[in-house]
Amino acid sequence: MIKQVVTTTGRTGKLTRERGDSASIDTAERDTHLRSADFFEVEKYPTITFNSATVEHRGGDSYDVVGDLTIHGVTKQVTLPASFLGKAHDPWGSEKVGFEAELALDRKDFGLHWNAALEAGGFLVGDEVKVLLSIQAK
Repeated sequence: MIKQVVTTTGRTGKLTRERGDSASIDTAERDTHLRSADFFEVEKYPTITFNSATVEHRGGDSYDVVGDLTIHGVTKQVTLPASFLGKAHDPWGSEKVGFEAELALDRKDFGLHWNAALEAGGFLVGDEVKVLLSIQAK
């Protein structure tokens, strides 16, 4: 249930806030569909993997991590533009480093073609998928 909605319209600078009861979220049907042969086909392709080959420093805290991304049995070389967020010690004394990366992919490049036409025009699923990573490592 949405308790508050304020709309954002591009350059007008209006703020958007949405809040709801997290207990009311039910995605079981959607998640089951994503696991099916229409999308990820998890029975046949149970993992998504990324194997890095090189890391290139672009300057400052910016890096390009180049490697092979495998989704749905299809492997493509991709470049993850990553930002170094810093280092810190966890409560047990181990040093950790943090990175964030964002990448846009075309799902069809990885064999994910299912879609459904909408009655009002257009399609249910867009081709572009944004991948956002928050990474913490030793």
